[in-house]
Amino acid sequence: MPTIKDVALRAGVSATTVSRVLNNRGYLSEELKKRVHSAMDELNYRPNELARSLSRSKSNIIGLIIPHVSHPFFAELTSHIEEHAYLQGYKLLLCNSQHDKTKELEYIDMLRASRVDGIIMGSHTLEVDAYRQMSLPLVTFDRRISAEIPYVCSDNYGGGVLATSLLINKGCTRIAHIGGHPELHILSRLRYEAFRDTAGKMNTWHTSLHTDNDSFDEEAYERLLDQLFREHPGIDGIFAGSDIIAAYALKTCRERGLNVPEDVRIVGYDGIALRKLLAPQLSTIRQPVEEMGKLAVDLIIRQVDGGAVAAEYILPVELEEGATT
Repeated sequence: MPTIKDVALRAGVSATTVSRVLNNRGYLSEELKKRVHSAMDELNYRPNELARSLSRSKSNIIGLIIPHVSHPFFAELTSHIEEHAYLQGYKLLLCNSQHDKTKELEYIDMLRASRVDGIIMGSHTLEVDAYRQMSLPLVTFDRRISAEIPYVCSDNYGGGVLATSLLINKGCTRIAHIGGHPELHILSRLRYEAFRDTAGKMNTWHTSLHTDNDSFDEEAYERLLDQLFREHPGIDGIFAGSDIIAAYALKTCRERGLNVPEDVRIVGYDGIALRKLLAPQLSTIRQPVEEMGKLAVDLIIRQVDGGAVAAEYILPVELEEGATT
């Protein structure tokens, strides 16, 4: 395996000069840089990124821990984070925790050993102390941990008000919310709280069903929807905690011979691209996923550079009405 000394010998320069080219330090002529890069190509030399990060005290790598990379929302979020990080000169190290505390802890240890510059947390199975002990720039999604750790989220409560008000204003008189458990320490629970508060203020009959801690269990969605229509056959409006849950609500209505929106109106939450494939096309509360991803990266870089950041970043949502309401 070729070394930096081999590159230096081939290019006719010192190993220090090769190191300066790799790290873009000091004045370097274009002719010299071309000679060094040409020697690297000829020798098929690849620099040791960990060694470079040790010498620079900076790796230009950001760790991202999410619960399920296959979930459409997190897939879109990851794509935006990776793209923006790359444009800012950073690479992304992706970890898929699958709501497993042990796995999440192991990934955190791995990221720290890899000397990443910061971690974006989209998975929240650990207790607060585990985050505080990281000693790394950190940004979380949809979870408020402490006044020192910034978090990024959409306006969950405002979105819940928009969705619930839409159903009621369209004439729904018996509405339901289906989503993650409200006792979880994540800010998306505010969608349920907004549903409950808005329905109460507008004197509308309402109920709610919630998944357990594994809020991405697709079989649980179907069980809850079957339970909803079995126990409350007169339901005529559903606010789903995500577009995926809303898609299962559409499926359940179709299987029960219920027409949407004539018999049941449905609103989702997220605004994922896949919603456009549903028929009828889903009404949803759109999160600014691209802006959220960019902001998370910028907050990590700002902390790496020693800048100050606020603790709270709540981005506005938009109601996008489709054919399900």
